[in-house]
Amino acid sequence: MVSAIVLFTAFAGLQRLVMPKYADGILEGAFIREYYDETTPHDVIMVGDCEVYENFSPVALWRDYGITCYIRGSAQQLVWQSYYLLEDTLRYEKPKVVVYNVQSLVHNEPQREEYNRMTLDGMHWSGSKIKSILASMTEEEQFLDYVFPVLRYHERITELEKSDFIYYFQPRKITHSGYYMRVDQYPFEEPLAEEEPEDYSFGDNAMGYLERMTELCRENDIQLVLIKAPSLSPVWYEEYDQQVREYAKDHDLLYINYLDLTDELGIDYETDTYDGGLHMNLYGAEKLSAHLGNVLRENCGLEDHRNDAKLADAWVKKEQFYDQMIADQKQELEQFGEIVNY
Repeated sequence: MVSAIVLFTAFAGLQRLVMPKYADGILEGAFIREYYDETTPHDVIMVGDCEVYENFSPVALWRDYGITCYIRGSAQQLVWQSYYLLEDTLRYEKPKVVVYNVQSLVHNEPQREEYNRMTLDGMHWSGSKIKSILASMTEEEQFLDYVFPVLRYHERITELEKSDFIYYFQPRKITHSGYYMRVDQYPFEEPLAEEEPEDYSFGDNAMGYLERMTELCRENDIQLVLIKAPSLSPVWYEEYDQQVREYAKDHDLLYINYLDLTDELGIDYETDTYDGGLHMNLYGAEKLSAHLGNVLRENCGLEDHRNDAKLADAWVKKEQFYDQMIADQKQELEQFGEIVNY
């Protein structure tokens, strides 16, 4: 019995060691797990891909409106992954509003393992995680590789880095309530080359999960808001937009296309993006957050919680971390000419 316990402990320890820590280089794989460290509830949960976690700031929503928000975003998060993340979230809390970014509706089938891993590995085990794995796996993937990640990552034993040991017990905190901050500026120059689709119709699988998300929100008395971030690539064709507008109208949902509001909000693709128009930097994200916060306050009846002592105490710590990272990134820009550690 003792030997079995020792063997199991050693196996679990090895598995934890070889799993990527996402503490440097590619950071996006660390985002999903950070949600489970939260200690206070949220009015708003945002789900979706990089168009949510790089374009909206929960700290700005708190500072300007007293709205508590968390972004459960991940790289190339597919619509069924967003659905199961929402289902998983409801195990812990019931927000008043869910905000879903519609870009991922263009994907009707599983895409790539490396992106699946960035969403699925960070989820705590539950029925929602199991269903999300099964819905997301490509033909080359095996379910047991998710149950026992050491089967997938065993080759990393010979490639371990210093960060694997530093962050073995305590992962590095990367996001601000799910928001990935960048303060650097890289202006839009020209659109990336991409092949125009032969068929603009969203697939039945993608739309089926959007329908399930809509129903899950209604069953739990949650307002669902659909958004499209002002990213210039990939192209958001008018045919895509029309389908979302029709769906929102048919289901009595609010839909905000921020590509239509860039002039109104003062979005400047010379100064408000850090990667040539794909995503907003801090300055662009705070402009979008100011608008979204006002929409949520006016249309969803959210309260201002800044006078709630318990919440204010939690969020002042978030603000301190937020401000410190702004200062650190600006210092890196001044010292190295680029962001190095974030």
